[in-house]
Amino acid sequence: MRQFILPALFTVLAGSTAFAAPVLRAEVSVNHPVVTVGDMFEYAGLLAERALFRAPAPGTTGIVSLEAIRAAALKAGLTDYTQDGLLNVRVERRATVVDVATLTSLISGDLAVRGLLPAGAELHARFDNPALSYNAEAVDTPVTLVALRYQPGAAGFAARFQVAGMDLPVDVSGSLDMLVEVPHLAASLKAGAVLTSSDIEMKRVPLDFADQSGVESLDDLVGKQLRRNSRAGVMLKAADVTEPLAVRRNTQVTVLLRTGPMTLTVIGQSLGDAVSGQPVQVMNTVTRTILNGVATANGTVEITTAAAKLQVAGL
Repeated sequence: MRQFILPALFTVLAGSTAFAAPVLRAEVSVNHPVVTVGDMFEYAGLLAERALFRAPAPGTTGIVSLEAIRAAALKAGLTDYTQDGLLNVRVERRATVVDVATLTSLISGDLAVRGLLPAGAELHARFDNPALSYNAEAVDTPVTLVALRYQPGAAGFAARFQVAGMDLPVDVSGSLDMLVEVPHLAASLKAGAVLTSSDIEMKRVPLDFADQSGVESLDDLVGKQLRRNSRAGVMLKAADVTEPLAVRRNTQVTVLLRTGPMTLTVIGQSLGDAVSGQPVQVMNTVTRTILNGVATANGTVEITTAAAKLQVAGL
């Protein structure tokens, strides 16, 4: 007996669910331009995909009267439903906000693909209307760049975008700044200071200004020596630094004379400043002889030329 009762009960329950009368919803939230029977009614059944009326614009809400719903439902073939005392229905269309940051990102990506945005550069767009904002459908791609007019070397641009949920494209214009990070002095330093990485901070400046100023990269500055007193915040250029002095004027240095397997060493006094690899004169502090040599990175002076070998007797 039990074997017959359970299947029968299941059939009754399934049938009651399948033929439940559609129920009007009090609030509807859609993400497409048309409100369907399935959006407006629970248990819409086979009529679920039929259109009732246009949805409001993305990001907006509309109130639909019961009379309008009845008329639209009748056209869709729905006559029997439950309204539970509702007099109207609130219909919301979901949206994604498309703002200037989103539009700038699309312009930046297009310029990068076209090779017009240098590696490491950041694009800043100034729109003629800085308050641009659009409500797009809440989809994976709420806006696409249709066209971009931009001439390298000129700041002005014009672009056309298609915003999801809007019938017509939108045209915008403005100007573009390409910014790059360049080294600046983090603290005031005196002439002769040898730069370390902690002495330098990176700040963004317009690309054109950086190119015209001839700024150096961070790696080209660390270990270099400031030519003059410099204040904090100044942008560092190639002309601001030099190779650090290996030999300083009027300081005691070691002089090496290399000739074959033999190396002679004397102590001398530098008569000038020199970076590694530069010629410099030194005076033998004992014989007062002037020697011509080349400064090395470790602060010694080497005499290696054939002519210099004649100075051996004077050492």
